[in-house]
Amino acid sequence: MRIATWNVNSITARLPRLLAWLESSGTDVLCLQEAKTTAEQFPTAELRELGYETAVHATGRWNGVAVISRTGLEDVVRGLPGDPGYDGVEEPRAISATCGPVRVWSVYVPNGREVEHPHYVYKLQWLEALRAAIAGDATGSRPFAVLGDYNIAPTDDDVYDTAVFEGSTHVTPAERAALTTLREAGLTDVVPRPLKYDHPYTYWDYRQLCFPKNRGMRIDLVYGNEPFAKAVSDAYVDREERKGKGASDHAPVVVDISL
Repeated sequence: MRIATWNVNSITARLPRLLAWLESSGTDVLCLQEAKTTAEQFPTAELRELGYETAVHATGRWNGVAVISRTGLEDVVRGLPGDPGYDGVEEPRAISATCGPVRVWSVYVPNGREVEHPHYVYKLQWLEALRAAIAGDATGSRPFAVLGDYNIAPTDDDVYDTAVFEGSTHVTPAERAALTTLREAGLTDVVPRPLKYDHPYTYWDYRQLCFPKNRGMRIDLVYGNEPFAKAVSDAYVDREERKGKGASDHAPVVVDISL
């Protein structure tokens, strides 16, 4: 079973690439982030033609998450229980579903913007709500994973130059401590390092030739519980999908599990 996560940075802009990638990659379940569309405008029909069911939580603008599956789609939960909201609004940043033998969450963790910004406080509160929400599944016997754009680089090795990010979000001790609490709840990072590349980044800014110069970050993660982690047979970052015209600024992260 092949499971992936991908921040597509607008499914409307990326639809031709997405459909082609689903066919070529043989992905069974895709957790998608930053749909930047509404649930009504989501390309459900186009995905159905390829044999995929869709569960969407999106209201437009810059958020929106989805689970796309050809192995079943049941028990869908939209939103994060205990979501603290930002500026009085609960943003569409989490959706969970059961896809055959596996339960997955697709998450788009708040960016945080700046360390002194209220959005940073919201980010930490949101991560604590996520930890509380996944606690039961994390220790359960069913394979379970939380996939998505975490907007956190777990270690200094996950950014191309620590000096560039000093004092910025994505690398602060508080954000990394939040990842630690997720792992302590029963999850583990199932994508090993190094992979094919010494630094398997998943995100490269569009500006300043960051991708050609490999100035990236590893912020798209797959955290699985023990039954999920034990079933992992392979994992990779599809760096090729970051290349060319019309690419997202994130690459898909793909995990194969054998159940």
